[in-house]
Amino acid sequence: MTRLGDDCFVGDGAPLRLADALRLIDERIAPVAACETAPLSHALNRILAAPVRAGRAVPPHDNSAVDGYAVYFDDLAADGPTALPVAGRSAAGRPPAAPPRRGAALRVFTGAALPPGADGAAPDTVFMQEDCVCEGGRVRLPPGIARGANRRRAGEDIAAGARVLEAGRRLRAEDLGLAASVGLVSLPVRVPLAVALFSTGDEVREPGEKLPAGAVYDANRAMLSALLEGLGCAVSDLGIVRDDETRMRAALAAAARGRQLVVSSGGVSVGEEDHAKAALAALGGLTFWRLAIKPGRPLALGHIGTARGDVPFIGLPGNPAAAMVTFLRVARPLVLRLAGAAARAPVAWPVRAGFSRRKKAGRREFLRCRIERRGASPVAVEAGRQGAGILSAVANADGLVELPEETVRVEAGDTVPFVPFDELR
Repeated sequence: MTRLGDDCFVGDGAPLRLADALRLIDERIAPVAACETAPLSHALNRILAAPVRAGRAVPPHDNSAVDGYAVYFDDLAADGPTALPVAGRSAAGRPPAAPPRRGAALRVFTGAALPPGADGAAPDTVFMQEDCVCEGGRVRLPPGIARGANRRRAGEDIAAGARVLEAGRRLRAEDLGLAASVGLVSLPVRVPLAVALFSTGDEVREPGEKLPAGAVYDANRAMLSALLEGLGCAVSDLGIVRDDETRMRAALAAAARGRQLVVSSGGVSVGEEDHAKAALAALGGLTFWRLAIKPGRPLALGHIGTARGDVPFIGLPGNPAAAMVTFLRVARPLVLRLAGAAARAPVAWPVRAGFSRRKKAGRREFLRCRIERRGASPVAVEAGRQGAGILSAVANADGLVELPEETVRVEAGDTVPFVPFDELR
């Protein structure tokens, strides 16, 4: 296991900037997930463990892009129509019975092979059937076609031996199709990351239970479990831990056994009932516990010591909107790094602000926004109240407007960076 270390950023000074937190994760966290082979039918969203090369070209042979007639370009008249006999037929999966001959046209269909003739040369130009007139075994071809028209060359998609997928890629549907196109039936992938998840707080209750005065239902575990599973993790739900340092210490120790990451929500601030920080310090170490972001300033990253090595721990805020934002921007990179995924920063798109806002210098802020089309430009509109506990604004949003540390004022109409949720899941 990678040791995060407890030698920096844990004091009571200025909160850590987001870029520094992500740099720490990148520098100190290494993949821990083992490797296995999975059939394509079970490889979706898995992390590719090794690069994949094509054992064959795609397409494997020259073929026609249209239904029509294949000819040798040099057989065409230079200054007018050409009439050629039709000699042979090639359909997809059914090449011609005899090699195509010079001075004749080959009837072809989309995807049909264009094999070489007796002299080693193959028909190199295909006329679309709607441009031709075929009568009495001969086809009349119009002038003006370019050499090589409507011909797909062997290997124009993928050359034999080419690297088609890189290690660390989170496999999508199109990646599985690409692997199948070169004849693969399975892929080397990382074993799903084993993650323990729990919530904290005396006020937190399971959905469906009767709520006593002052209590709330636990929204975070359902949300965080879904996010973790969406990243391909194997999640162990450990329920709710009450606000007690002894219980917290026992919960952290139990969560780390046999797992590769522990995730919690709540209990990471500085209140008298926030015990995660002290419990973590007793069991392992703390790397940082405050970030210069809003929402989500109280966030702890550290490690839990076990007989098999250190297990990373990330403690997210208890407020659900803050928990969601900090998972997407901090926990997600940590999860993907541990799982063996290649690092890729989310792409932010420039949009116009549909709001005005002041903010504190030195702090990065994330506004939950939806995108509206107003004229020719997309406009980001706040999806609801921006409080750390307002989960409905997250549910109504399309993504996050990310205001950098140096920004102190945004006026309606200003250009702001918008990160769609699709970039963060």
